[in-house]
Amino acid sequence: MVKKLFIALLLLAPLPLFAQDFPQQFPQSREFIQEMSDKHGFSTQTLADLFARVEHKQAIIDAISRPAESKPWYQYRPIFVTAERIRQGVEFWQENEPLLERAHKEYGVPPHIIVAIIGVETRYGRHSGSYRVMDALSTLAFNYPKRGSFFRGQLEAFLLMTREEQRDPLEFLGSYAGAMGMPQFIPSSFRAYAVDFDNDGRRDLWQNTSDVIGSVANYFAEHKWRSGEPVASRATLSGESPQAALDKGYRPSLTLAELKRLGVQPVANYNDNDEVALIALDSTPEQQQYWVTRHNFYVITRYNHSPLYAMAVHQLAEAIRTTRATTPRKDGNS
Repeated sequence: MVKKLFIALLLLAPLPLFAQDFPQQFPQSREFIQEMSDKHGFSTQTLADLFARVEHKQAIIDAISRPAESKPWYQYRPIFVTAERIRQGVEFWQENEPLLERAHKEYGVPPHIIVAIIGVETRYGRHSGSYRVMDALSTLAFNYPKRGSFFRGQLEAFLLMTREEQRDPLEFLGSYAGAMGMPQFIPSSFRAYAVDFDNDGRRDLWQNTSDVIGSVANYFAEHKWRSGEPVASRATLSGESPQAALDKGYRPSLTLAELKRLGVQPVANYNDNDEVALIALDSTPEQQQYWVTRHNFYVITRYNHSPLYAMAVHQLAEAIRTTRATTPRKDGNS
């Protein structure tokens, strides 16, 4: 009853709000609350009451200040590409094979990529976050100036999402950055890409594996995943340092023929006119490995804007696919 009343209050017309009504832990929220009222018709008093129950979390500031993506590749990879995560990925695939095949058919995104995303993000739902999303987004929106603008946008999207889904904003748990559910969608991604894959009238990325699988597949499809195309290939060097190619970043902008003229040769059999990029990863403190990456690698970085993340997803996906091919199904079928 309390949740229904709160949701109803979010829909009321704006009310006058006095200075003493604003939460002391987030004084900057005054302007934000007024914007939510002016732009979206939220009740200012209801939002002020909501923010009065929200907490600043220093642990969130500490966590976002030391992201895993700041590590070198030789330290980053062992976090995500592990025997346990591969085994759990094979089990997840076996348990959800019909859903994964349906997602592949409808969206063109292969099962091993979907499984790897869920594996990297939350170990297949085992670790989806313990912070209240309102605490995380408010802390970062108002007390982390470095990215305050981005998180104010996510806080706006989150409040719109909870109103659309008719749920209490304080009941959602997620990561220190406000990412939610098994696939760790941020609020703007939830609103844009989450789907009701089992048609039960709700988009549930916390408990409903069907919606999780469908939503991840839809995310990649909307970011132009190309069905059947490769992701990346190790490369060998035979010329001088290909720094000019590395400086262009991980969005494909060169042809393979251009890379070859710099002495770069992929192990895979790509065509000279394929559009590619070149990245270097630290395999040891003293050595680098080079990879020729394709469009689908760039698509993975739309989920997390880090080439380390994309490579971890790619390598976990390939390991899961290879292991599954030689692992007997639990039901005894091959």
